[in-house]
Amino acid sequence: MRKENRVLKKIVILAITAALILSCCSCAGTSAGSDNGYANYEVEIKELSDGKMQVTDGAGRNVTMDSEITRIAPSGATATMFLITIAPEMLVGLASSPSRAQRDYLPEYLWYLPTFGQFYGAKSTLNMEALIAEEPQLVIDVGDRKATIKSDMDMIQSQTKIPTVFFEADIEHMASAYRNIGKILGKEEEAEAMAQFIDKTVEMAKEKSAQIAEEDKVTIMYGTGSTGLSVNAEESSQAQVIEIIGAKNAVVTKTVTSSGGGTILSMEGVYDIEPDVVVLSAGGPYDSMETNEWSDLQAVKNGKYYEIPNLPYNWLSSPPSVNMGAPIHILDHRHTK
Repeated sequence: MRKENRVLKKIVILAITAALILSCCSCAGTSAGSDNGYANYEVEIKELSDGKMQVTDGAGRNVTMDSEITRIAPSGATATMFLITIAPEMLVGLASSPSRAQRDYLPEYLWYLPTFGQFYGAKSTLNMEALIAEEPQLVIDVGDRKATIKSDMDMIQSQTKIPTVFFEADIEHMASAYRNIGKILGKEEEAEAMAQFIDKTVEMAKEKSAQIAEEDKVTIMYGTGSTGLSVNAEESSQAQVIEIIGAKNAVVTKTVTSSGGGTILSMEGVYDIEPDVVVLSAGGPYDSMETNEWSDLQAVKNGKYYEIPNLPYNWLSSPPSVNMGAPIHILDHRHTK
């Protein structure tokens, strides 16, 4: 019975996660008026002499690189996932080696590539020597825009002597990031297919999110880790799917962290916020929620707790990349409240 219930809840969480993604994407495609200091997200490419080109990246930096790119390196897990979808054969290394479970979803030649670590986050372990040794023509960083993004990219490029570019690729800017990188890599067709898919979900999201009345909005707590108490609070990049939808993040803190571990909440704190819905990453307390310290939570009593699929990566975040769009496939146009 527990196995059947788990399978049922897996199916339900696919639909719920998809609903979150659809609504979240409703704000996409509006980069022209953003207030982050870079109104135009379309990449600018200027052909130079001697087989070189100059690219203006998403941080407003002018970067000179080879006109024909065939060898690239990712800045971390987010960029790895992004680049695998359009140019896997160009990768000379990964942020980390895929697990045995993840290998089923990836081309075999990626399994054994060297690993470089990553620029940012709690797992910031960039091995510059390993990166330089593989001689990529370009290092690509995608993700959320940090206040220090320009100086960070300049520092990496200066230390490695490898052209390094950044493009914002949160949900709001993911389609434009695909198109930009596609132009640089000569992968316009592959990138456009992904961008159009995202654009399509944007249109669906506008329609679906408009159907959610204020009184129907629910509060959602997203817990990670073995205890489920490492939570992703409002305004963290890990929780971006939740907070742009017709729902509310149950966790609001004065200090927000976008690291994988998120904000640590006590069990008492969970009961204080009393979320309508609890979603948990794999490896958490999902299987014993009805018998452990979570059992008196109203969401658990109402059966409103779910475990997020985690292959090849967590479908909601970790890292916050193109994995966030995966559940849209199963939803199609049949979304209901």
